[in-house]
Amino acid sequence: MDHPLRIIFAGTPEFAAESLKALLQQAAHEVIAVYTQPDRPAGRGRELKASPVKELALARKIPVFQPASLKDPAAIAELAALDADLMIVAAYGLILPQSVLTAPRLGCLNVHASLLPRWRGAAPIQRAILAGDSETGITIMQMDEGLDTGAMRYKVACPISSSDTGSSLHDRLALLGGEALIAALELLQESALPSTPQDNGQSTYAAKLTKDEARLDWNRPAQELVRAIHAYNDWPVAFTTLGGQIVRIWQASSVAEATSAPAGMIIAADRDGLRVAAGNGSVLQIEMLQLPGGKALSILQLLNARREQLASGQVLGA
Repeated sequence: MDHPLRIIFAGTPEFAAESLKALLQQAAHEVIAVYTQPDRPAGRGRELKASPVKELALARKIPVFQPASLKDPAAIAELAALDADLMIVAAYGLILPQSVLTAPRLGCLNVHASLLPRWRGAAPIQRAILAGDSETGITIMQMDEGLDTGAMRYKVACPISSSDTGSSLHDRLALLGGEALIAALELLQESALPSTPQDNGQSTYAAKLTKDEARLDWNRPAQELVRAIHAYNDWPVAFTTLGGQIVRIWQASSVAEATSAPAGMIIAADRDGLRVAAGNGSVLQIEMLQLPGGKALSILQLLNARREQLASGQVLGA
């Protein structure tokens, strides 16, 4: 199989756009159409905004399709009429029925941001950080009707550092996803792309993130809180209350000291950060905080103007 593949690309956010960029940067295949979610209201003016994938496709003059659902017979027929060899899906956001999965000659490949079968579902990047995983990665998966249950075709691992956030890990995995996709397509062209069934007994579920879960419980150990703060950066952003108002925590670390202070109490504030008592006598150091109506700032910047508000003895989450 050495002729260029006719490819439909389906994706919506920036993560998917990186895979599309990688496809377009090499001339081995032809992207004949792009599928992406309908434009959504965004910003203060709530004006309709195109997805990053749509913007990239339009810039490259690739036909764009934006059905509200792919379960509609007319939408299915339209896709089938494109006569594609392969469909590549990355964070598309719509369910693909069996009739779509089998429409391209070689089916549908998915660019998934975890080492399957670990972290099937909507938020694999953040769930990996929350769980304290030491690595994650990209799996190129042959899609079936299940939720990320298809055969694994290609995998690349990526370490998770103690300082990684949902945002930083997302960006690394987005680039890695594009690289993995191109490598998988090269093997597919050579009829050398393996297909390995997943062990369902090893699967974990990466539930969609909610705003409510980002509220910090100061009775949890500092190390768990740090993982939550990192995972929820940059959405939905970890938060707590101070003086009855919501404050958002963007950056933190655990420190090697113990305290007998009640959970949530500020025990010290200096240029390094705001040290707060957490569960089991552990101590969390907040390094970047966002007060109501303000921007995210370092604790050193905030202490210059809000020292009394952040003084020892104040209690977070009360």
